[in-house]
Amino acid sequence: MMRWPWLAGMAILLALPLRPAFAAGPAADASPAGAGMVAQITLAGPIGPAAAEYFDDAAKRAVADGAVAIVLRLDTPGGLSDSMRQIIAGMLASEVPVLVYVAPGGARAASAGTYILYAGQIAAMAPATHLGAATPVQLGGSRPMPLPKAGEPPASPGSAAEDEATAEDAEAQKAMNDAIAYIRSLAQLRGRNAQWAEQAVRGAATLTASEAAQQHVIDFVATDVTDLLARADGRKVRVGDRDVTLRVKGASVREYAPGARTRFLAIITNPTIAYLLLLAGIFGLLLEAMHPGAMLPGIAGGICLLVGLYALQLLPVNYAGLALMALGVGLLVAEAANPSVGAFGVGGLVSFVVGSVMLMNTGVPGYGVNLGVIAGIAVCAAALLALIVWLVFRSRRAHQVTGDAAMLVDTGELLEPVEAGGEAWMMVRGERWRVRCDSSLPAGARVHVVSRQGLLLRVEPL
Repeated sequence: MMRWPWLAGMAILLALPLRPAFAAGPAADASPAGAGMVAQITLAGPIGPAAAEYFDDAAKRAVADGAVAIVLRLDTPGGLSDSMRQIIAGMLASEVPVLVYVAPGGARAASAGTYILYAGQIAAMAPATHLGAATPVQLGGSRPMPLPKAGEPPASPGSAAEDEATAEDAEAQKAMNDAIAYIRSLAQLRGRNAQWAEQAVRGAATLTASEAAQQHVIDFVATDVTDLLARADGRKVRVGDRDVTLRVKGASVREYAPGARTRFLAIITNPTIAYLLLLAGIFGLLLEAMHPGAMLPGIAGGICLLVGLYALQLLPVNYAGLALMALGVGLLVAEAANPSVGAFGVGGLVSFVVGSVMLMNTGVPGYGVNLGVIAGIAVCAAALLALIVWLVFRSRRAHQVTGDAAMLVDTGELLEPVEAGGEAWMMVRGERWRVRCDSSLPAGARVHVVSRQGLLLRVEPL
């Protein structure tokens, strides 16, 4: 019975050294340098649905693994506003500080990247990097007010042209004001230069890394992640509704790579890949319709079409361009099924190319279909159209090969002698025919067909 007090005392003594590691709040700041783990998430390329899902998933895994901070390594030309706001919402809701680091040298945080940089508790850049040009892009594009023709007075106030231009200007102004208010709110939250942030949105201003540090747009310039953690160590930042002192100097850095689903999403949401999937799906189903029972084109085409449509609903798609593409494919199929003089084909080719160019909003950085791919497909379609038209004209000039008209130019060889006005057998096109001739001819004589009466041919000597 006396053993239990001794065992209890030993358990208490063994547990005492473990108490600081489990302490919450300010006691966590007392942990020795390098004792924690810092998660690194890398966003390189356009900001889109795949990037937003990757950040959300990786940030949650990092927090679950006990990361004391997250380093968001950034190199982006910009991207979609919705995806950018999803990433920033995840950063603001994060339970640990997010250190945004524009790296490596030559990287940029343009457009949407500027907003993300402003949202981080710590904003840093590597040498030879830059940020800015955060002006929002309208998905529909802007249409300038038409100039008056020569001799015409300019549009008077209250005219239809001015009303349309005013409505478009109002929409653009609303989008601009919303973007300015958003980035200013982030700047005020993190205590950064809100005036320059507005210039980046309103005037597409840009800064280098050293200029950004001088104008208090970022906190400092760091050469690498180790330097970033060393410079950030000891700084007080706001995480949610509490203040946290960073203890990240010498911490181990763990890279969180995207999962299989995120990588797949990144591939199919590439505008060029989505475009090719859409075409593969359409032509696969057309081949199945023209050759029922082939199965493989129909199955592969259906899968490609569904995956392509899923990708398109995540991207800034112009549905007028999609409709023009569908019309173009329909006209090309009509030309192949019922060859004309090329009117369907030319119209379909023009419609397809124009629709392909219009399909994606090229004003959003990184979200336009590669023009080289469009040009290559257009050239192949034009070559196929030219081949079809050439074959049509060639068939019209070719001699008839079936029917009575074709037999009138056939020649053959008598298999047996024939008396004048009598009948015999001859070989025509590898077939035995009964023939009648008005002249007497020996076996082996060459004759040509002059008419047909049922299964009897009338022939004459050559």
